[in-house]
Amino acid sequence: MDIHPTAVIHKTAVIGEGCKIGAGCYIGKDVVLGSAVIIYPNVTILDETKIGAHTVIWSGTVIRERTEIGSYCIFQNNVSIGADGFGYRPREDGRGLVKIPHIGNVVIGNDVEIGANSSVDRAKFSSTIIGDGCKIDNQVQIAHNCILGRSCIMAGASGLAGSVTLGDGVVIGGSASIKDHTTIHSGATVGAGSGVLADVPAGKTVLGYPAADAREKLKEWVATRNLIK
Repeated sequence: MDIHPTAVIHKTAVIGEGCKIGAGCYIGKDVVLGSAVIIYPNVTILDETKIGAHTVIWSGTVIRERTEIGSYCIFQNNVSIGADGFGYRPREDGRGLVKIPHIGNVVIGNDVEIGANSSVDRAKFSSTIIGDGCKIDNQVQIAHNCILGRSCIMAGASGLAGSVTLGDGVVIGGSASIKDHTTIHSGATVGAGSGVLADVPAGKTVLGYPAADAREKLKEWVATRNLIK
């Protein structure tokens, strides 16, 4: 093991063989690191988190309590895993909002990469789940209780609202936004900048705001352009 002397590691943490932990890191109570995990300087990993072998975590990343992470993952700079979900209700007196506690966690599979400044929020009760092989670009938001299947791709600045489900192999284009409680079935593609307001069938490509079948939407845009010639 190669642990910088300024790293703070709780006495109950289990550190696997061949791990490297950089300067200024904090490793909390009952954290378990698999073998050959690399943690760059100024990373925070909070209590009861489990991280699989050969995962690499770059500087500034914060991984909140009870997160489960697989092997061979990569987290780029300043990733946030397990922050509270965005949930509020009106106060009984009608004057302001009350925060809804989120007591779930985040579960991330094997071979997942998450880009810089991206966030994956904890679930309200159960788990926010990122499946094996998913690739998440920079500045992506994945909200509470979302479930991603295997090998999904989310391009930069795209976002999932709460309780969105993606099947296997779904592709979300840059800056696309997905409404809460929506399902995008396996093999579907959402074009860049689109707004998805309803479920998307398997294998379909959708475009626009609100998102619709890509071919139909392109015909609509052409027809609209011809009207103003």
